[in-house]
Amino acid sequence: MFAVSACQYEDLLPAEAPLPAALVQAIKSNGMGVKSPILVRLYKEESDLEVWKQKTDGTYALLKTYEICAWSGKLGPKKKEGDRQAPEGFYTVTPAQLNPNSNYHLALNMGYPNTYDRANGRTGSHLMIHGSCNSSGCYAMDDEQVQEIYSLARHSFEGGQRAFQIQAYPFRMTPKNMARHRNSEHYGFWKMLKKGSDYFEMTRQQPNVGVCDRRYVFDQSAETVAGLSATGACPDFSLPAQVVAKVEADHAEEEKIASSFSPSDFAETSTFSYRTGQPITPEAYAQEQHRREGYDREGNRVGGSSGGSIFSSFLK
Repeated sequence: MFAVSACQYEDLLPAEAPLPAALVQAIKSNGMGVKSPILVRLYKEESDLEVWKQKTDGTYALLKTYEICAWSGKLGPKKKEGDRQAPEGFYTVTPAQLNPNSNYHLALNMGYPNTYDRANGRTGSHLMIHGSCNSSGCYAMDDEQVQEIYSLARHSFEGGQRAFQIQAYPFRMTPKNMARHRNSEHYGFWKMLKKGSDYFEMTRQQPNVGVCDRRYVFDQSAETVAGLSATGACPDFSLPAQVVAKVEADHAEEEKIASSFSPSDFAETSTFSYRTGQPITPEAYAQEQHRREGYDREGNRVGGSSGGSIFSSFLK
């Protein structure tokens, strides 16, 4: 993935290209700076990638939502090398993780495995946000999209941001979605991620993310989380009152929604499985590849309209 591609992207802008004028105007009209910090949020089920940008008051606001072109696997975290799962969790991107010479036009290494992944014995490498609309564990965008995302990251680093956070979720962490997916084996993991999501939703500030007792903890000082032992016991922590209130209110709403569901209202658990190291068949590939309509297996544009996520029927 890090090798220089043999293909020549003569019609594409280089990694050092400026931001499009319309995007610069959107940044300025939202009270942001072109080189102010960014934060990225990913949602598999909705196939959305959001770029948030810091305003002059220090809070983050949504700048732009991009439709993910392709992601592979099923809902749930990546656990081992070769399982073709796209990561879920909280990741950090530094300038060294930008790759202008990717096979896939441009790429940003998500930083998997992070401290949480390693503490839980998870393996894998080179998990990216990249171009080409073809995924085997990455979040693939079309080349125009990744050009903008890469440029936004580059500009934030030029402005002094040392690293930006990626929050990767299975779906938007609403009470209804949590109720729909409460029968999943990953439900406990997702409840943990939701606390970090709730913190950001309520404060519009990037949470400090730490790991202790092999789990994520949020809203501690940067110094505190840096001193935690990923496998050691967690000290006493508390979230801000407004975040605690949201967590409790959402849980009550989730229980109410779940109690009204019929069995068919709960999300079906995917039966797809991929044997690591085995060649993937066309049939298995079709089951695990969630690609925007209009792109072929190689990530080439073939025409047609945007179809969105294969899960879109669940979200109506």
